Amino acid sequence: MRLHGWGRYPQVEAQQLAPLTVSASRALIGAHRSLLGRGMGRSYGDSALHDCVLNTRYLQHLLAFDASHGSLRCQAGATLDQLLDFLVPRGWFLPVTPGTRFVTVGGAVASDVHGKNHHLHGCFSEYVDELLLGLGDGSLLTCSRSEHAELFHATCGGMGLTGLIVEVALRLTPIRSAYVNQTTFKLANLEDALQGFESQRQRTYSVAWIDCLARGAELGRSLLMVGEHALDGPLQLPRQRRLAVPLDMPAALLTHASMQAFNSLYYRRVHQAEVGRRVDYRRFFYPLDGIGQWNRLYGKRGFLQYQFVIPKAAGLQGMQAILRRIADSRRGSFLAVLKVFGEQNRNPLSFPLEGYSLALDFKYDSGLLALLDELDARVLEHGGRIYLSKDARMSEQTFKRSYPGWEQLQAVRARYGAQGKFISRQAQRLGLE
Repeated sequence: MRLHGWGRYPQVEAQQLAPLTVSASRALIGAHRSLLGRGMGRSYGDSALHDCVLNTRYLQHLLAFDASHGSLRCQAGATLDQLLDFLVPRGWFLPVTPGTRFVTVGGAVASDVHGKNHHLHGCFSEYVDELLLGLGDGSLLTCSRSEHAELFHATCGGMGLTGLIVEVALRLTPIRSAYVNQTTFKLANLEDALQGFESQRQRTYSVAWIDCLARGAELGRSLLMVGEHALDGPLQLPRQRRLAVPLDMPAALLTHASMQAFNSLYYRRVHQAEVGRRVDYRRFFYPLDGIGQWNRLYGKRGFLQYQFVIPKAAGLQGMQAILRRIADSRRGSFLAVLKVFGEQNRNPLSFPLEGYSLALDFKYDSGLLALLDELDARVLEHGGRIYLSKDARMSEQTFKRSYPGWEQLQAVRARYGAQGKFISRQAQRLGLE
């Protein structure tokens, strides 16, 4: 069958296995020369693509929940949406969550996802106590920070290359309401935006929408949104109505002029310098999840999401230079998201490092790859790197220069029989076979 990531580029023909049980998964691992675990397919590029993938959609059971201490054990195919439906009415939430709830827990571990609170609370793996991993010979192994620690750290952020994540034990965070108190700051340019992040650093959650097509004195104008879980209000939410994009949009509609008009209207819709409101957690954390199949907005050829981080030392000048190049290319994005990151963790391939991250969507066309190669060079120049879960075309040289932990990952993979067994199209491209 034909498979692709959320960006719909690239696409491959693959055999997709969907075992009903853990024992069936173990048998399939042993029976195939090489394969890759796959969840919801919401990574953007080719990190969940291979000639043979083992889909975990039936391995989605919640196994144990401790309401007094806030801990949960589940199978890796359970989605964050599934967890939240169970946890929020009971007064618990995920300590770290990405921008979509339609990813599996196993995928969240493999990508070591981050959220709007990385500057204070780090990545998803910080709240993972234990993993059950299927190894290349079909056996199961428990790993944690104290047991097979090198395998645990390599698996968190390891993009599925160390084995099949089977079960995950998580710690949770308590909440009193399903709502978030959100404040939006309207900021005139990138300098104001970065200063805004710093002035709001003690807020639990922060994220900025940025107009990547603005130029001159308005370069990087932004809407900075910060939030805290509300201390009162219901824990139950009404059922969400989801709209859906019914078909692939004509690529001709996505022009520089249409994106510029949208960005201008979106920025100007906020009329005050500071606006406070209460929103339900779905609108704050997962605004795009209310639109089904929104990736169709970019047409049949798909799109590439480009997310990078650069250190704080390069912050303003580095980000300004990259934004100017993007604006000059006239290839802007409707959705450009700026975040601030805290300290880097111990996981060899985990993406965040202390600095600023920008994520943009680019409609795919014949000239895009050359622009992204140029942006890669600028990111490397400033000591940054590209997020593997969003990547579809980074070179091996760029990867190995920006992720020095790759050799550590390979050593762990060799030790536990994962090299050549668990592999993706991305890993092949980056020299991680």
